[in-house]
Amino acid sequence: MITLALSKGRILDDTLPLLAQGGITLAADEADSRALILPTSRADVRVVLVRASDVPTYVQHGGADLGVAGLDVLLEHGGLGLFQPLDLRIAQCRLSVAAPEGFDYAHAVRQGARIRVATKYTQLAAQHFADKGVHVDLIKLYGSMELAPLIGLADAIVDLVSSGATLRANRLVEVEAIMPISARLIVNRAALKTRGAQLRPLIAALQRATA
Repeated sequence: MITLALSKGRILDDTLPLLAQGGITLAADEADSRALILPTSRADVRVVLVRASDVPTYVQHGGADLGVAGLDVLLEHGGLGLFQPLDLRIAQCRLSVAAPEGFDYAHAVRQGARIRVATKYTQLAAQHFADKGVHVDLIKLYGSMELAPLIGLADAIVDLVSSGATLRANRLVEVEAIMPISARLIVNRAALKTRGAQLRPLIAALQRATA
């Protein structure tokens, strides 16, 4: 049995058409069900639904053979024990710094300055500001990131930005793009060595779907 770890939402929605091009589909009602293990049209392939941040962990420790995760999640996780053969070019967005309208970000991040930043991407944010020579006090949050600077909890946030509509709705502006983000296929290295004959055709099918 081949187990593919996905997260509900944009990753699942964008991955299913790629799988379909390789002849792997879910029953029409499966994606909307509360089940966490979903059978597919292939008896030897199943999908497990996990939290986005847990996908690399499931694949790393063998709970899944393959998975699809955003580059942001992979960099924050560290990628130990994972082979990343393919940029699927789905779920595209960018990791950015955003701050309230009127906030003098350029002055706030001058060399040697100190800034308070709310984010769930603490590793990536710390590295970004360290590279700029800026001291940063990181406040780890898991949701409602835009609220932090509005109530004075932080000066700015580091988060994923797609259209920017959520930022505008909360009177925030994107002040610096850190890196482009897309979803990657990840594979358990041990599984690839021991069960490569099973896994490589699926990897190849996804590669053809993204060509």
